Amino acid sequence: MKLATLKNGKRDGQLVVVSRDLRLCQAVPAIAATLQAALDDWDHAAPQLERVYAALNAGEAAGAQPFDEAACHSPLPRAYQWADGSAYINHVELVRKARNAEVPASFYTDPLMYQGGSDSFVGPRDPIYALSEEWGIDLEAEVAVVTGDVPMGAAPEVAARAIRLVMLVNDVSLRNLIPNELAKGFGFFQSKPASAFSPVAVTPDELGADWQDDKLRLPLNVDLNGKPFGRPNAGEDMTFSFAQLVAHAARTRELGAGTIIGSGTVSNKQGSLHGSSVENGGVGYCCLAEVRMYETIEGGAPKTPFLKFGDSVRIAMRDAAGNSIFGTIDQVVRHYGEKGQA
Repeated sequence: MKLATLKNGKRDGQLVVVSRDLRLCQAVPAIAATLQAALDDWDHAAPQLERVYAALNAGEAAGAQPFDEAACHSPLPRAYQWADGSAYINHVELVRKARNAEVPASFYTDPLMYQGGSDSFVGPRDPIYALSEEWGIDLEAEVAVVTGDVPMGAAPEVAARAIRLVMLVNDVSLRNLIPNELAKGFGFFQSKPASAFSPVAVTPDELGADWQDDKLRLPLNVDLNGKPFGRPNAGEDMTFSFAQLVAHAARTRELGAGTIIGSGTVSNKQGSLHGSSVENGGVGYCCLAEVRMYETIEGGAPKTPFLKFGDSVRIAMRDAAGNSIFGTIDQVVRHYGEKGQA
């Protein structure tokens, strides 16, 4: 099943069921007005939503309308909780190697995770706003899951059963603000602005064999300014599965329905800087920081700049037949002073 949220002038938008080919959608106010409402009553709402989904795919849905990704908000325009992990240890290893530091042994058994702001996400076609390029604006292409209620201390197998939806995310980072924040010993805050999620969220069963061992085993396609930038497989080199990440988040607290858990930047192990780029036959990257790490490791200093105003970022994922699964995150970096201008 595929679900989305259309912008309708209200903070939480309007829930719609979307056809498998992303061509049609149907609002379902009699079932749930918003995605959060559906998640709060999932056992009752999900079977009804599945029936609408089947009708859409069969061309039998009354009241179906064309689906427009540009009209979408993030599936959850705001969430009770957004926690992002760092499941791809290759990314952490590169960060450490670039500054000649060892990766602590615990990082391979105990996931890194931070709690991000979730009061307001941005839509998948909304700009990435910032007040200064000097902040070091960076994309981070990731996979994320949405959970139902999860009890405190849930084992991974229990956590796996609580995963309701899967989606993509651009977890924007302001790299030049991170060092001073982390030096305070209190974690990210100003360096992590609002994230954007894919137009469509899908249930794990919709992914078929590509959802295996609680990992999404497909390439994540990232384009920067219209050129291929990253094609890593989201299921490879993922040290911690989503079941493990959800269980980690629930170790000392209950998780409420609608909690979002991110994978962290998707990153595959590769060779040299030259061989890791897409244009040179590698799988590329899901953030600019990773390119800069390779440059630092091999040349002593980074050369690739962070995002500038006017730069564009596209993030998507396709199935084996080439069909878009989640729709496309397509964002342009803009100065915040332009917000609201025609």
